Amino acid sequence: MQLNSLIARQIVERASKIIQYPVNVMDENGQIIGSSDPARLHRTHEGALLVIHDNRTVEINKTVASTLIGVKEGINLPILYQEQVIGVVGISGLPDEVRHYGELVKMTAELIVEQAALMAQVQWNKRHREELLLQLIQGSELNENQLLSIAERLDLDLSQPRIAAAVKVIPKHGQSLTLEHLQKLVHLLEHPERDNIVGIVSVSMNEIVVLKPVTLVNGEWSKREEQKRVKKLLKRIQQVGEFSIKIAMGDYFPELSGIARSYETAKATLECSGSCRESILFYQENKLSIFVGALKQDTWRRSQIIQPLEKLIEQDTKGVLVKTLRVFFEQDCDLAQTCDSLHIHRNTLRYRLEKIDDVTGLNINKLDNKVQLYLALKCM
Repeated sequence: MQLNSLIARQIVERASKIIQYPVNVMDENGQIIGSSDPARLHRTHEGALLVIHDNRTVEINKTVASTLIGVKEGINLPILYQEQVIGVVGISGLPDEVRHYGELVKMTAELIVEQAALMAQVQWNKRHREELLLQLIQGSELNENQLLSIAERLDLDLSQPRIAAAVKVIPKHGQSLTLEHLQKLVHLLEHPERDNIVGIVSVSMNEIVVLKPVTLVNGEWSKREEQKRVKKLLKRIQQVGEFSIKIAMGDYFPELSGIARSYETAKATLECSGSCRESILFYQENKLSIFVGALKQDTWRRSQIIQPLEKLIEQDTKGVLVKTLRVFFEQDCDLAQTCDSLHIHRNTLRYRLEKIDDVTGLNINKLDNKVQLYLALKCM
């Protein structure tokens, strides 16, 4: 830990609220880096050099002060961090008057140093957690030994199975998304600690990723358990009241390299959710929608798939046949349930399906043709 001008200024400001005497802070080289008197900044304090050299409190009276450079009457005490002298705090004034303030100011200085060191460690952990997460989800040319070393320093266990979850933040009350919203969600995802690895992947794209530990039983992880945990998270988010979330769980793939594949499945699930109102989505329950979503982006293949349906839409001016086809698939191709849903006779349904066959040139009783019509509806 090293003193800097920001920490020194905090020490001076805090000490000045406790005592009415001038306070100075010197670094490990005896340079004044914080002072109640700005004119004394950046000067060498020879009294501080004595304190640093001997690791002891040095009192300076008027006679001694006249023999040293940059020194006034007062008391100078070492600032310790982990039993090492990292600087000096000095109080200017008659030694008999300021002596009893010395230990109090020294304690104040060391508390501020410890707080700064803790914050620096927290920031280091946060930065390296995000870097670790990015490397894991990118997945290209993973240096596993290096990642395991970083994880060990962060007290993270990469040997346990993990799935990736992609999270979208939705601001409430017409607000714009802010970095503060994302940071609050990161905090909620990290506490209480479950060994989650959390990172803001993109502020502009509103993307947070969580690498969640899961328990495998016969190679499978429990969606029910993860759903319970996410529901608890949603309740805590409701208490914040500033935003809601949509979270997509990817699938599990073994080994570190599998995390990148898990992330791809989670991201694809979130991207295909569209207007879906569900807050918790699972890749396993949305595979077909995800594959269709990829098909929609492939212009050439999409145009081939939807050609027969476009013919049907063109000739079906009242939309009866298209509606019948849609309900037929919604009822899992069950004729009786389709009739009940449309409130039509079985013969009417047969007539409409035959008409669909005639217009599209596809036989709905053949599995291959049936799948093509189903995908066409999904791609429209």
